[in-house]
Amino acid sequence: MSSPSILTFHDGRWQQGSVPIMRSADHGTWLGTLVFDGARRFDGVSPDLEPHCARVNRSALSLGMNPTLSAQDIIEHVHEGLKQFDDAAAVYIRPMYWSTGYGDGFISADPDSTDFCLCLQEIPMPSIEATATLATTQFTRPTLDVATVDAKAACLYPNNARMVREAVAKGFSNALVCDPLGNVAESATSNVFMVRDGEVFTPVPNGTFLNGITRQRIMGLLREAGVSVHESCLTYADFHQADEVFLTGNIAKVTPVTAFEGTRYEIGPIATLARTAYMDWARS
Repeated sequence: MSSPSILTFHDGRWQQGSVPIMRSADHGTWLGTLVFDGARRFDGVSPDLEPHCARVNRSALSLGMNPTLSAQDIIEHVHEGLKQFDDAAAVYIRPMYWSTGYGDGFISADPDSTDFCLCLQEIPMPSIEATATLATTQFTRPTLDVATVDAKAACLYPNNARMVREAVAKGFSNALVCDPLGNVAESATSNVFMVRDGEVFTPVPNGTFLNGITRQRIMGLLREAGVSVHESCLTYADFHQADEVFLTGNIAKVTPVTAFEGTRYEIGPIATLARTAYMDWARS
């Protein structure tokens, strides 16, 4: 059998390709109770796989669903599926839950109607030369009182998508996003870091964005390398005064930023250290 580009586990069996998994009357189809997570396999390793699988279960609970698998169950399915890919393939690992039935009040989910899918998709790692450029956006990250920001929920992403569309229309690749108080939260797709005078600053998690697994890993690795890392309240002005800016997330791990609107940055030593330290740790 040739190596698949997409492999899907649903209803207890593996299928090749992007297969139908949701029905027209599923609660998740039309009322949005779908959560997911994303891990990576590259260079034969899958760093932080367990935290990603544990987080998808927490996300399900946040949306009123009871998870049907343990994190270890999901990990075992991941390893089983990865055996069907070429060893050199870079694979995006995406476990998902959604509800199929209705609970109290019709629009809430039946917590015990949870369905599960695991999608493994071959997506190359971005080039080591890949960079991002950032624009401001009129849109903000929501707070927990108005949205399920404590979960990696699919229903949050249309807001992020319109931020990206706005940035692209301005000639940039991504957006630097604030919370409703005007403090920088993250980019439209990833957590964000800035460097000033050799020290690293990143927005303090305040309930408007996920404290990313890769974000936490990078913070720890930089501190182990002797770099001062601060979680702080930051504004657009702080980023205009930064020496370096970089993003962290699962798709690319570390992406240097070369511009924030009219401000230009070089790819500096801290962003380079962050990426090198992450890759060295992952491959170890």
